[in-house]
Amino acid sequence: MFKKILIANRGEIAVRVLRACREMGISPVAVYSEADAAALHVRLADEAYLLGPAPSAESYLRMERIIEAARASGAEAVHPGYGFLSENAAFARAVVEAGLVFIGPSPESMELMGSKTSARRAAEAAGAPVVPGTNTPLESVEEARETAARVGYPVMLKAAAGGGGKGMRLVTSEADLPSAFDTARSEAASAFGDPSVYIEKAVERPRHIEIQVFADTHGNTVHLGERECSIQRRHQKVIEECPSPIDDATLREAMGEAAVRIARAASYVGAGTVEFLVSDVTRDFYFLEMNTRLQVEHPVTELVTGLDLVREQIRVAAGLPLSFTQGEVVWTGHAVECRVYAEDPEQNFMPSPGRISALRVPAGPGVRDDGGVYEGAEVSIYYDPMISKLATWGRTRAEAVGRMRRALDEYAVGGIKTTLPFFREVMRDEEFVAGRLDTGFISRFNERRAAAAAAQTEADPAETARRDVALIAAALAYAEPARDASQTRPAPAPPSRWKLAGREALHGSRI
Repeated sequence: MFKKILIANRGEIAVRVLRACREMGISPVAVYSEADAAALHVRLADEAYLLGPAPSAESYLRMERIIEAARASGAEAVHPGYGFLSENAAFARAVVEAGLVFIGPSPESMELMGSKTSARRAAEAAGAPVVPGTNTPLESVEEARETAARVGYPVMLKAAAGGGGKGMRLVTSEADLPSAFDTARSEAASAFGDPSVYIEKAVERPRHIEIQVFADTHGNTVHLGERECSIQRRHQKVIEECPSPIDDATLREAMGEAAVRIARAASYVGAGTVEFLVSDVTRDFYFLEMNTRLQVEHPVTELVTGLDLVREQIRVAAGLPLSFTQGEVVWTGHAVECRVYAEDPEQNFMPSPGRISALRVPAGPGVRDDGGVYEGAEVSIYYDPMISKLATWGRTRAEAVGRMRRALDEYAVGGIKTTLPFFREVMRDEEFVAGRLDTGFISRFNERRAAAAAAQTEADPAETARRDVALIAAALAYAEPARDASQTRPAPAPPSRWKLAGREALHGSRI
């Protein structure tokens, strides 16, 4: 087993991996940017190495600096976390060429499944159902028009080189296709350095459901069931569940078997996620893509299966077989996860960076908070503004949701806007409680909120005036202390020399 692992990431995922290392008796090594010098993952690690300035292109994406840090620390392996370089085949290859172990799939598997078009071809070869569309990048808008006419509108244009909603456009008519094609290509080039896009038939009322897969170097490939990830903003997930509210054992088995076939076709090793679209009308499912890394939402799978996926990743990378078989995977109860972001839900989930002036984290039975911040920490403008992954477990979905309501009511973050108010409302929304979910959930949720507010105003005409007065009063109350503080704010106290000395002793040299 490894004695030391470098974690090539930041925030809550770096803390999550670090804790797994600690439990296994492995020394965790952190890397950080100048903006993250006081970050929690840096404070908790045995050693920490500076990569460069705040922008990720000058720090967390600098492969050579990360490998230098790994060598300097004496680490034997590199865990990429998720995001940044976690799905970068060139980085995986560079780690291996440097004589280190990359905790993840092979560069070849990454390249095969990292391209959405080659992944579609691999899924088809494995006998998995795929959404009607193209398996190669579109050469022109004319080809896009011919394909759309063949599969029928509406269609989705998607970036071939990446996901997360970048380079994705829903097209409902032929007239909208040329502009959508140009925009999708431009976005894809900006986000992934590759303008290639392909086209798929848009699935009716799609649920976004993914299957967690795991494989080792001894020929074992298993699946750990499904996660419901339909509640999304800007095509990125914000609430996940395990199992899906559909809770259909037959559908789970069919998707699980398809996911395992796809993983085997890609000669996959480690943790991965095969994503499907499931029609909420017909219950037909179609392969969407494969993420060749650990997922943000892995805690819900861990809570329901009782397995530690990060520990299993490390074991597999060390050459050990999986510690369980498919027949030993048992799904017990239900888990829900909310991604707590420093975002303002009232402003279309725009980032809300700043200093966390107060923090109260929920606890108690069935509550898990994978956080990466602390009171006084700064949420940077440079990175994903996630504060934590809050997950709850219950014997039933109703119990898990009830615990999430309680946990959200306990959770308090001062100094910045967060998604907590949004989650509190969703957990009490009748459509969510009933499990009626698809990727259009947030749009319909906002429409219901707007309709309810309009109905209240119509029923009580004085409500509008009262609300306007309250908003003005709140704005004035907020502005006055801020103005005073800007005029009278004392100079910050100098850092303790004892703390600095201790920090240097703890973290050693920088590169």
